[in-house]
Amino acid sequence: MTFAEIAAALPTQAVTSIEGLPFPRIASGKVREIFDLGDALLLVATDRLSAFDVILPDGIPGKGSILTQMSHWWFAQLSHIIPNHLLPDQAAEFARRGITDRNLQLRSMIVRKLKPLTIECVVRGYLVGSGWSSYQKTGCVCGITLPPGLRQADRLPQAIFTPTTKAPKGQHDEPIDDAQGAAAIGAALYEKVKATSLALYQFGHDRARRAGMILADTKFEFGTDEAGNLILIDEVLTPDSSRYWPAESYAVDRSPPSYDKQFVRDHLLAIKWDQKPPAPTLPADVIERTREKYLAALRNLLGA
Repeated sequence: MTFAEIAAALPTQAVTSIEGLPFPRIASGKVREIFDLGDALLLVATDRLSAFDVILPDGIPGKGSILTQMSHWWFAQLSHIIPNHLLPDQAAEFARRGITDRNLQLRSMIVRKLKPLTIECVVRGYLVGSGWSSYQKTGCVCGITLPPGLRQADRLPQAIFTPTTKAPKGQHDEPIDDAQGAAAIGAALYEKVKATSLALYQFGHDRARRAGMILADTKFEFGTDEAGNLILIDEVLTPDSSRYWPAESYAVDRSPPSYDKQFVRDHLLAIKWDQKPPAPTLPADVIERTREKYLAALRNLLGA
């Protein structure tokens, strides 16, 4: 789909719950609902938004559709590096299962049933966020020693792989080193996951740069099929799983503006919320400006 087609089809009201489907719901995350289709899974991205690991009461209208369509676009771009979990003809899969609602289709993926890995695969190309905080204290990021003299938002000499545990909902992921990662999933698979994650990040960074954006860091998730083949799953290179900056305003010594929910985090910090449930409601202008950021990232990639 083109950007114009996606934008025109977005809902004006946030969809924060998915009800009435004739399929068993098997999991509910911060954003996605997962339904069992028997021979496949239905992944539906709601418009829910979380901050500081708490789901906010207000959604961002169309966010789930934006994330899903961006993932579809990136899966196609990355298919030469690794296969992904999407069933190849999504339109036919929707039709075969009687999923005719256009809003539901836009925010949904029908995917293969795979065994998810028990680690999350984070790649950092720039020194920012928690990585910058860690570097200032120790000269390291997730146990990896970096050269002295780097500044906030500096591009790293080379991208680094900093995996984490996959914590249950409501808990925080914890960084792990190569030895812990290899122990969790096996040494050979870990090395393949590491190399693949770095290759995906490099391709994504270069492609985003041509769209006027800098991909500072990102998170990938993988699964394996019955034969042990590695498959890219979940969402990929979206503003929810990645940190994108506008290239035109990039500068070191500060945290650049981003195309993600950092705008919401900044608002919540400004009102001194204690980061515990229940979360406060968001003003209309914060919701709208956050929606514009997600849309801008999609527009940059797909073209206006």
